[in-house]
Amino acid sequence: MIDAHLHVVDPRFRLEPNRGYVPPVFTAADYTRRTRSLGVVGGAVVSGSFQGHDQDYLRAALAELGPGFAGVTQLPSSVSDEQVLELHRTGVRAVRFNLRRGGDAQPERIERLARRVHELAGWHAEFYLDGPALELLAPVLRRLPRVSVDHLGMTADALPRLLELVGRGAKVKATGFGRVELDVPRTLRSIHAADPAALLFGTDLPSTRARRPFRDEDVDLVAATLGKDAAAAVLHDNAAAWYGLPRTAPA
Repeated sequence: MIDAHLHVVDPRFRLEPNRGYVPPVFTAADYTRRTRSLGVVGGAVVSGSFQGHDQDYLRAALAELGPGFAGVTQLPSSVSDEQVLELHRTGVRAVRFNLRRGGDAQPERIERLARRVHELAGWHAEFYLDGPALELLAPVLRRLPRVSVDHLGMTADALPRLLELVGRGAKVKATGFGRVELDVPRTLRSIHAADPAALLFGTDLPSTRARRPFRDEDVDLVAATLGKDAAAAVLHDNAAAWYGLPRTAPA
């Protein structure tokens, strides 16, 4: 399995309360122990709202987890080209826009930064948002060269617009089943029917602020909903291609 969405919360690095919330510790070693039975061979470490624009924790996490893991970071619009390229060398492959937790929602600034990091390093833009925010930003997302959307779009009203974007090549994280406000099997089937390469499964560990945390049974739900062959792509191949990760574990 390639875990397309995980968080590392390392107490060695500064955390910024988001709306008063600071998550419990969940180190790279904690993640490795928690997922040992899942056959994880790689994944994407995603910066959370509580990590602001800190890159030191992400560099450390990627170094500890190894070459099968990529980074998804948050950046200020003032980031320099040199900083983007340095982060690329450490394994970062995307910029994240966290509208769900109060991130900058200005379409012009979002588009400018997303285009710049793509032109510099080939990164995609990742969005954490719900139906209303997706509707607001749809014109921007349609124009961007590479886009992914977290947690199945979060709310049921996002699905029609999400399917339109999938038809244009967008990817969707099949993650956060314990935090979304939608019918998970129905949404999985709809996105997979629109594009079998669109869904990227992730654990969302440690599931900060979710109504319920990730359960191993969430993996089984994908297979039960889509079938064994389709699940193999959702659980591994799609994310490997999207993040440019090795397709097998290192020797």
